[in-house]
Amino acid sequence: MRFPRPVLRSLLVTAVAAATVIGLASPASAAAGKYVALGDSYSSGTGAGSYGNSGGCKRSANSYPQLWANANAPSAFSFVACSGAVTSDVLNNQVSAITSDTALVTISIGGNDAGFADVMITCNTSSDATCVSRNQQAQTFARDTLPGRLNNVYTQIRNRAPSARVVVLGYPRIYKVGGSCWVGLSETKRAAINQSADVLASVISGRAAAYGFSFIDARNSFAGHEICASGTRWINSITWPVDESYHPNASGQRGGYYNPLEAVA
Repeated sequence: MRFPRPVLRSLLVTAVAAATVIGLASPASAAAGKYVALGDSYSSGTGAGSYGNSGGCKRSANSYPQLWANANAPSAFSFVACSGAVTSDVLNNQVSAITSDTALVTISIGGNDAGFADVMITCNTSSDATCVSRNQQAQTFARDTLPGRLNNVYTQIRNRAPSARVVVLGYPRIYKVGGSCWVGLSETKRAAINQSADVLASVISGRAAAYGFSFIDARNSFAGHEICASGTRWINSITWPVDESYHPNASGQRGGYYNPLEAVA
């Protein structure tokens, strides 16, 4: 069949427009390949319960990696994040899970390297001045030493999966300063701890950007849900077991981490 030229032009425009819409509506999905979840307790889901047989790594069924895998059905899912992990643990025990078919990698790491578990212990057992000083020490480490350690991890991730989408998840501010808590740590201590979270976010986001990785700023996604906030709290205060203190609960894993991850991956 032979179309008049104006009709043919109209058909071509329509076809191009349709192809463009299809291309925009159906981008390559990370769910089409393997998903590898690396990192520390904030990625394993410590504090969110339901740890199965994961032992001391405390990998939770309520963690953001498990929620994402449940929702997106990747071709394979390797969940190797572990409570207490530092950058050397990721290099020695976790990155080997990344293979050439990996389409998505997520990671939170760096907080333990900078000693923030000890920061929280110090601030709960010492004076305001000691707490502030310990935070300043951790912040100096984060600025001066942590970048090189993150580079080592991020280089390994990129070398092992050059085409994978990599999403780095940061740490939330623990407290809402000027919030609704009338007992517990002083406002001075809370502000110092939050300042450390800000330094971590700056360092980690900067290194992630240098490698072309996406960064989820948990300070934003957890805003209004910190300890002492008036909204539903997504972060545990001191709890039992003690190692689950100051970690996201199940609601925090979903609202603070999974939802923003779903938006970018």
